Parts: sequence; structure tokens; C-alpha cells
Amino acid sequence: MPDLNSLSIDQQVALRGAATTLQDEFAGTFSPETVEQVLQASFDQFAERSRLANFLPLMAERFARQRLRALARVEGRGDEGTPVVLFLCVHNAGRSQMALGWFNHLAGDRAIAWSGGSDPGTDVNPAAVQAMAEVGIDIAGEFPKPWTDEIVRAADVVITMGCGDTCPLFPGKRYEDWVLDDPAGLGVEAVRPVRDEIRRRVEGLLASLGVTGGVTR
Repeated sequence: MPDLNSLSIDQQVALRGAATTLQDEFAGTFSPETVEQVLQASFDQFAERSRLANFLPLMAERFARQRLRALARVEGRGDEGTPVVLFLCVHNAGRSQMALGWFNHLAGDRAIAWSGGSDPGTDVNPAAVQAMAEVGIDIAGEFPKPWTDEIVRAADVVITMGCGDTCPLFPGKRYEDWVLDDPAGLGVEAVRPVRDEIRRRVEGLLASLGVTGGVTR
């Protein structure tokens, strides 16, 4: 665990609660020590750059959960029959977050999606949040995240969006590179066409995975 003495009382309570929750959730899959190690690493990654100190324990818990699920999948301990897609861009603030939102909306619980960035930003692009809200999809609760080896290894398909040579490459894995305008610095009017193109591509991706019959609008 991080040095609790360096954290506020609220952070200490929240982080201890996160550790207990994750240890219970992954009991029988990972030891409490492994869970704490992953939680600590996740906390440290966000502590270096987050401007929202009060949300650090929650962000760390959510990212640690994702990493533990990925690790369990890599080790053959869960979710083996469910397709997993990873969306990667540079800052994990616009394109990959919109793709994640569309994927979860259209796939439901029939497939799993994660997102990450080679150089994660601090906040999700507000124009992307607004554009997705216009079609009834809320991505305001998301936050930029890095990718880790186990997350990439656990994915069946890795979709890259502008991260070039910094995107991770693992032999034998299915990759697709989606060439899309970067929403960074754009207003919502300019982001809407990107949003709609991402939906089209996500629908094609889901069809290729045999995930059909999702939400239509």
C-alpha cells in the first residue's frame, strides 16, 4: 500500500476500503498481497499526474480492478469466452474514450472493452463528453489511463488511434489502426463527425467478433 501517513484521512479510509473490496472480489484468484501490490502500483501511476487528489483512491481501485481482471484472463482464470477489445490512443481523452463508450453501449455484457493511452492526459476531453451525451452515452465518469502489459496481453483485439510507434505490439495479436481526427482542441461541432465515424467502426468491429443484435438508435 502507499505510505498512508502521506495521505489525508479521507484518502487513507478510501484506500483501505478499496483494498478490502478488491481482496474480497478476487479471493480465490489472487492473494491479498498481489491485490495490494496492484492497487499500490495503480495509485502511484495516478498520483504522479492527477489533479483530483480526493478521487485518487477511487481511480486506483477502478484501474486495479481492470488490471486484475486482465491478469486473471491472461492466466486462464476468468472471462475466457468473452471477446475483449482494447482501444488505445495518445492521451486516452477523446477518440479511445468515445470508442469505449460506443462499444459498451452497443455490446452490453456480450463483450468487454478497455481503453488506455501511451501518454495519458489528466481529463477526458469535454467536447467528447458533450458529443457522446448528445447520443445518450455518458462518458463523464471516465478518466485517462495508461496501458499495462497484462491489459494488452488480455485483449483479443487492439485498436490503435494515432499513437504510432508508442503503441504496444505483441506478436500474434489482432491489431487495427483507425485513422481518425484528433478531437483535442476542437469544439463539439467538429467532434460530432468523429463520434459518428467511431460508431460506424465499432459496429463493424462488433460484427467481426460475432457480437450482433445490440442497441440501435
